[in-house]
Amino acid sequence: MARRGIGAAVGATVLLAVTNRVLYKLALVPMKGFPFFLAQVTTFGYVAVYFSILFLRYRAGIVTKEMLLLPKVYFVVIGVLEALGVAAGMSAGAMLPGPAIPILSQSFLVWQIIFSMLFLKKSYSLNQLCGCFLVISGVIVAITSGSDEGRFLSNVEFIWPMLMIASSAFQAGASILKEFIFIDGERRLKGKRPDIFVVNSFGSGFQALFVFLLLPFLSNLRGIRFGDLPAYLNDGASCFLNAGDDQVACDGAPFLPLLFITANMVFNISMLNLVKMSSAIVASLTSTLAVPISIYVLSLPLPYIPHGSRLSPSFVFGVSVLLLGLILYNLPKSAKQQKND
Repeated sequence: MARRGIGAAVGATVLLAVTNRVLYKLALVPMKGFPFFLAQVTTFGYVAVYFSILFLRYRAGIVTKEMLLLPKVYFVVIGVLEALGVAAGMSAGAMLPGPAIPILSQSFLVWQIIFSMLFLKKSYSLNQLCGCFLVISGVIVAITSGSDEGRFLSNVEFIWPMLMIASSAFQAGASILKEFIFIDGERRLKGKRPDIFVVNSFGSGFQALFVFLLLPFLSNLRGIRFGDLPAYLNDGASCFLNAGDDQVACDGAPFLPLLFITANMVFNISMLNLVKMSSAIVASLTSTLAVPISIYVLSLPLPYIPHGSRLSPSFVFGVSVLLLGLILYNLPKSAKQQKND
């Protein structure tokens, strides 16, 4: 029964992961000119959901007062990193072709290994390091080949793929800091690790704050002056509601943005549930399984993205190398390796 439950959770999470990736690109069709506005709406949605769950878990006695009193400075840093990651990812995603987004996002693994070695003093097995190398190789092959019409990033400015990779770096840094909070919290709570919703709730709360506070700086990435921000936010709200004068440009709103926000929240909750039911390894492999499916779906003609893009053999080869690297990295450690960690 337990295996059936985990299998069902894995299947649901893969479906939600693909849906999330596809809707991410579709949501940016009507909101292409307002990625920062969409980032704020998404971020505040996280705050409401996570804190609601945290409150219920506190009432149930799962979350203790001691967990809520953990130092908040780490959550502040997490908030900054995740705010930068969301804003950078939204900005780059609006300018990149669909198949490029899940490929470039896999650089998260590379940054995660680098940061954990630097700040957590972790060591990695040979298969994990080889997997990391294959991920890098797969990304390079994929982004330098692309569609049958030539390199599918050939007409995209260099800053946009680099910004997507930077987004992964910010998010990887936040994930490593969360791991540190769990380790440090275990010491502070005398052997009991903090509840995951404590970390997510306070992290998302500060993320929402810094997305708002850093909006003038982040808007410069899109050439929006500080004095133009009020008009930009007003136009963003009008486009989100599809209530402005130019409703053709915002065709698909608010349905597509709201659909993405909902799917993204459900996906994150599903991933958390899978981690709770099984392990982080299973959750990571599940996310990996969604990568080739989402790439294929995003290359097809979709509503609001009718043209699509044909994938060349070299692109498929790059994706295959990337997936091989992810699988190699996620191979379970032996008992001896776990003991050495």
